[in-house]
Amino acid sequence: MTDRDDYRAFSPSASEPSRLARRLGLTDAVMLGLGSMIGAGVFVAVGPAAAAAGSGLLLGLAIAGAVAYANATSSAQLAAAYPEAGGTYVYGRERLGPFWGYLAGWGFVVGKSASLAAMALTAGAYLFPGNARVIGVTAVVTMTAVNYSGIEKTARLTKIIVVTVLIVLAVVVVATLSGDLAPANLDNLIGRGIGGILEAAGLLFFAFAGYARIATLGEEVADPSRTIPRAIPLALGITLIVYAAVMVSALLAVGPDPLAGSSAPLAEAAAGVGLPAVTALVRTGGGVATLGVMLSLLAGISRTIFAMAHNGELPGWLGRVHSTFRTPHWAQLAVGALVAVVVAVADLRGAIGFSSFAVLVYYGIANASAYTQPTE
Repeated sequence: MTDRDDYRAFSPSASEPSRLARRLGLTDAVMLGLGSMIGAGVFVAVGPAAAAAGSGLLLGLAIAGAVAYANATSSAQLAAAYPEAGGTYVYGRERLGPFWGYLAGWGFVVGKSASLAAMALTAGAYLFPGNARVIGVTAVVTMTAVNYSGIEKTARLTKIIVVTVLIVLAVVVVATLSGDLAPANLDNLIGRGIGGILEAAGLLFFAFAGYARIATLGEEVADPSRTIPRAIPLALGITLIVYAAVMVSALLAVGPDPLAGSSAPLAEAAAGVGLPAVTALVRTGGGVATLGVMLSLLAGISRTIFAMAHNGELPGWLGRVHSTFRTPHWAQLAVGALVAVVVAVADLRGAIGFSSFAVLVYYGIANASAYTQPTE
């Protein structure tokens, strides 16, 4: 039997109905990818990247985009061949062996759960700084309810969030470019050395990492062998263009130093050209963008737990599917409840480094899995 025949032997889509419903088209998949990538990262990652590389953060962005594209093509290939819930958990298990799938699954679940808690607290800090925990818990509960009620509702809300954030970013770009610009801010792209540029690339890469969410939801994508390989690079390309436009306009407006010293660099860029209304809009946009990331993370984590439960690596009840909504409802409720408790009692914004390490392990297994595929 060929690898593809092996896949057909175990795939739920080959001999029985998909465990989850295939309700996502190309636009839905692209929007879910954008919702994962055009999130809080663009509102906060510019600052640390500017501190590391100055104006060279643009070169860091190019490197991060290239690395993300390499990862994206690996994920797209694998998702087309193995269109199941679970993403790299499934690919590692099938291509490398159960241990590697298990490691990828836990890396994703633990790392992304920490990231989800951090995003909830970030949403609270943006939207209502004085009550960040209350807002964070409320956001987790609300996003869990949306995910519970069906993947179509998740996709629909993600579209609204993505459009809102893109409008905010377009206003920021136009507003900053309308002031007095300093082209000299872009002159010295390598002034802080190759090390600073690579550090900026590392920081910015994780703003792209959500493209794999499309692959994680592979069991709910219609015509996955065609849709996923188109959706992942399309979402990644749009994100790269948006990030480049935002960063260039911010650098032209205020230069790298004010961005580096701010926890809300895009708001700093707007304030630097004397636009307080735009500054307020940026803060609102940052909160909304964070909600989009949370929605995507909840969907991805619950699908990985669902896949692991189906293979007996987690309790079986976590692999049950809601009869009406066709979602892994127990997995979603378990993730939502755990993260809500963590947000209420702890501050995991410092755990992003751990999350990043777990994601690197996850993508390493994805690329190793892709490397074992036959040429055809």
